Amino acid sequence: QVQLVESGGGLVPAGGSLRLSCVASGRTFRDYAMAFFRQGPGMEREWVAGISSDGGSTYYLDSVKGRFTVSRDNAKNTMYLQMNSLKPEDTAVYYCAPDPPAVHYVWGQGTQVTVSS
Repeated sequence: QVQLVESGGGLVPAGGSLRLSCVASGRTFRDYAMAFFRQGPGMEREWVAGISSDGGSTYYLDSVKGRFTVSRDNAKNTMYLQMNSLKPEDTAVYYCAPDPPAVHYVWGQGTQVTVSS
């Protein structure tokens, strides 16, 4: 199994920035398209941003376009989410995972992002 560990969350004021990291164990990270997801309080989990296996293509939820940037470093088995101009509605636990899903990847605990108004 491949373990995923998210980090970089925190408490920031509206308009602030955070950079999330997602580190994968194992040697298959470079073979998979990946995505960040989030789940806000009392809400369903939603897809936020995706990136192709080679990093050449990126995709975003409309509400985060122009504010969030997803990237990856396959040599470090790491994916990043740079989040700027944060809004209170971005408050959620953020997760990373292969997209489409891969059965041998284990979701991590996520990292909490809280944006104060």
